[in-house]
Amino acid sequence: MPLYEHVMIARQDLSNAQAEGLVEHFSTVLADNEGKVVESEYWGVKTMAYKINKNRKGHYAFLKTDAPAAAVQEMERLMRLHDDVMRVLTIKVDAHEEGPSVQMRKSDEREGRRGRDDRR
Repeated sequence: MPLYEHVMIARQDLSNAQAEGLVEHFSTVLADNEGKVVESEYWGVKTMAYKINKNRKGHYAFLKTDAPAAAVQEMERLMRLHDDVMRVLTIKVDAHEEGPSVQMRKSDEREGRRGRDDRR
């Protein structure tokens, strides 16, 4: 089956549990249509570059899926209809990258930089 990566932005006034519940909800939509979520990451609340629907921040979530095109289309359709979801981006990939996504590695690298001695 084709491999996809999805990024979803949910409204900022949701709780963390509600935002993660959205990921679980859309995972079950894929499972009902013969697809599966390989990996999911909750990136947390992040500030956006511009306002979307009067929101300056949003809950970001990342999904790696292995699903037929019909299942992905159905999931995207339901995401766009859901009131709590502001934006969705889906990309078809040849292979999923191993390990955490770039966003998750970025925070790990910052933690490593704090302890280093800056010599200028």
